[in-house]
Formats: sequence, C-alpha cells, structure tokens
Amino acid sequence: MGSVSRGRNLGSGSGLPTVLCGRSHKIGAIVLVVATFLVTRALDRLSCDFPSPSSAASPALFDRSSGYLSWPERSYGSRLDLKIYVYEEQEIDGLRELMRGRDGRIPPDACLKGQWGTQLAKSGWLEFLSTVSGSRWWLGAQVELCIEEVKIHQLLLKSRFRTLNKEEADLFFVPSYVKCVRMMGGLSDKEINKTYVKILSQMPHFRYSGGRDHIFVFPSGAGAHLFRSWATFLNRSIILTPEVLFLVLFICISNRDKKDEKCFSLICSFVFNGDRTDKRDVTAFNTWKDIIIPGNVDDGMTKLHGPNVVQPIPLSKRNYLANFLGRAQGKVGRLQLVELAKQYPDKLESPELHLTGPNKLGRTEYFNHLRNAKFCLAPRGESSWTLRFYESFFVECVPVIISDQVELPFQNVIDYTQISIKWPSTRISTQLFEYLESIPDEVIETMIARGRQVRCLWVYTSEAEPCSAMIGIMWELQRKVRRFHQSAETFWLHNGSVVNRDLVEFHRWRTPVPLP
Repeated sequence: MGSVSRGRNLGSGSGLPTVLCGRSHKIGAIVLVVATFLVTRALDRLSCDFPSPSSAASPALFDRSSGYLSWPERSYGSRLDLKIYVYEEQEIDGLRELMRGRDGRIPPDACLKGQWGTQLAKSGWLEFLSTVSGSRWWLGAQVELCIEEVKIHQLLLKSRFRTLNKEEADLFFVPSYVKCVRMMGGLSDKEINKTYVKILSQMPHFRYSGGRDHIFVFPSGAGAHLFRSWATFLNRSIILTPEVLFLVLFICISNRDKKDEKCFSLICSFVFNGDRTDKRDVTAFNTWKDIIIPGNVDDGMTKLHGPNVVQPIPLSKRNYLANFLGRAQGKVGRLQLVELAKQYPDKLESPELHLTGPNKLGRTEYFNHLRNAKFCLAPRGESSWTLRFYESFFVECVPVIISDQVELPFQNVIDYTQISIKWPSTRISTQLFEYLESIPDEVIETMIARGRQVRCLWVYTSEAEPCSAMIGIMWELQRKVRRFHQSAETFWLHNGSVVNRDLVEFHRWRTPVPLP
C-alpha cells in the first residue's frame, strides 16, 4: 500500500524533495527519445527486411540442411505427417468397375499407354479402330490429356503416408479411372453416375464426415462433372484437378452390315470443363477445399536422372523470339497468334500441326520446335488450362500465359512472377513482341534458372525424390486434415461415442449407409 501511495503522490506535499527540470534534462530527454526511435526502427528493419517477391533471387522452397522440399509452416506444419487410407478395388462393390470397366477388361496399364500415354499427346486427335460386338468404332479425341488419376493412385499405394488402418487415417483416397474407362467404352455416363452412388453408400467413413476427408481425382477438364451427381454427393470432398481442360469426344458407330458407308448412329458428346471457366454455370472446383495439381508432362521430358528426349539449347542459338504450338480451334486469341506468325515469321513460329499422314508432328519434333524460342506462348483454348505451360519449363523457355482465368498449382509457395509472364488476352498484337524484345537475355536466363528450381513440382515420381508433384500434393493435403469430423447426419454423446440419427454407434453402422 505504501509503495502505491508513494507512486501516486510525487508533488510537493508528498514529503519528497522537488526535482527541477533544467535545460540539460530536456536535452537529455530529447536525445533519449530520438535514440529510442532510431534503435526501434533499426530492429524493425532487421526483423522484417526480407526480399520482396519481385526482388527475391529465387524461390526458397528447399530445406538447406536436407535439400528436401519445404513448405511454409503457416497452417501446414513443420513436417509432413499424415496418414492416407487407399480403398482397395475389391473391398467396395463397384469400385472395380470405375477402374476397369463393367466387364473388368481394361487394365490400368491401358490408361498409361497408347491414347492415355504421352507419346501421342501432341498429335491433336487420336484415331484408332477396334472391333466390338460386330460394330466398328471410330474414335477421335483431342489428346491434351493427363493421366494423373492412375499415376497418383499407383504412387499412393507405395507411399510412406499410406495406412492400412482406417481408424488412424487422416484422409481417404477413392481410386477411379473413369475418364479412361469412359473413353474406352468401359462405362457410360449413366453407369458412372450409378456406380459412384453405389460405392459411396458402402463407405461408412464417407457418411461419418460427409465426405470431407475423402479425396477424388478428376484429371480432365470435365472435372467432377464426369460424376453427374457430384453436386449432391461430393460438394464437401477434396477434389484434385489440373483446373481446366476441355475434352471433346466424338464417337461414330458404324454397323458392318450396312451397305452404305455412312454411320447409322452418330453420337457427339461434349464434356465441358468442370471448374472455374465460363463453360458451366456451376463449378465443381472450390478454391477452399480442392487442390489444383500440375498437368502430366511427357515422361521422356521429366527424367530427373539421365537424358531427356531433347535438351534445351542456348538462348543465342534459338531462332525465334516466341512460339505457339497448338491448333487454332477457332479461338480468337489463337487465331490472332497464327495471323501474327504469318506476318512476322522471323519472330513467332507457329507451324501447322498435321494430325495424320507422313507430316504428322511427333513427340521429338514437337519438343524440338518448343525449345527453339525464348518464350513459349500458352493461350487458352477450349478452356483456360494448357499443358504447354508445364512443358515450357523442361525445354527452358519462359512461358507466357495468355489466359485470363487460369489457375496454377501450389500458389502458396510459388511466386509465378519469378518464372513466367501473364499477358492480357485482349492485347495480342505487335505490342506483345515489343514487350518480349525489351527483356534482356540476362533477365530471361534468371527466370529460366528459377523455373529450373521449381519444375520438379510438375513431375509425378516416387517420394524418394526430394521434390515432386506428389510431395507438393501431400503438403496441400496436410493442410486439409481436421482433428474432428462431423456431418448433418453425424451426432455424438457425452461419452464421446459417435452415433447416427437412430443413435446407432459408428462401429455398428451397416452398409449401404443412407446418402443425402
């Protein structure tokens, strides 16, 4: 009490001697204030003066001690520590059909080779002939296709993050190859929808969380729209998608017994992108719950050890300022680039892509063209996503995105201004050439070097590699892990037991469980 009293009575009546404040005291006080300000500011600069994104020398993605990919700790954790349960195709009735077709005749390897592999990825349209039940099937498809649904599943089966115990799992992976199976005639759209509903009803853990801890891969631009009822059943689930790709499937069925050569049945199925472009009123992609994954680049160009199909060439030996390798598809931006290439053939290369015949552009020829320019133009086509963006990093040209609505993977850790250029689609003109020509080779080399550091994130390979698309996906998945799960049909009691609406404990739930 005495000390408090003294602290409150410092005037002349307090019994303490009066201290006069002279000029020297005032000067000292001012000096102290100024010194305090300068020291505080200096300390503030020391703690906050990190390179800005525009001035950073390179993306700091790797741990200096281990050399392994490192994600920022903010909401991710300091290390990868998650457990994923992968459903087996035999344990859920119907899952095998989503992976192998109604008759189980489509092996997984078929979805990694041929029309689903990358050797023909740049031919534009695949055409093949097969005989099915006395009918002749002629199928052509745009083949900027990715095969992540198979690769991700196969890599997860070997992953150190896989668990065989559902009770300790943080997340659940539901494998399906519906894009491949559908294209190969293994299931119809109606069958896909019915089969998905059937398998979900056999997953008590899906019911438990409302699907919030279940992962689905939809690698084509059709996205989750391949499952027509996605909005009802997968609106809370985690969807992995390369964001945008438009797929046009043309099937012509011709009966052998018909005398004329015309098809008696013509089916045109247009599968529009299922994400954030203007092709659908309802998007299947949600920024807050879903994850954008890289497109699948030709395996021959993504070898981390050993030579690739083609090697980059020095900037000084490249013949063009920029290139555009793709079909016009009747799209305004692409047509403008083709026209510019005709007007300025010494600056912009845009060769005509032959889809068939002896002049058809093969894989090696395609990448030889791509590497022969300083800048690789990646305009939107039927959708905002293009594989050329990812391919450019492996031939070491700077990608120029001309797609206003594009979304890119791993934006929490990659500053894309360091490794690419995004140009307005409304300004495709000689102004683009003038801008690109103004960039010094030294700056281009720096951007290429930075891209060289992060391109490993586009490679689907083993977790034994310190950097890969799978490691990046795992970090993003870890951010989705919740300690607690519940849904509108999940309830809990005072003793911690989880029950359904009929007060039946979770471990006693019987399949099929009711779905919303």
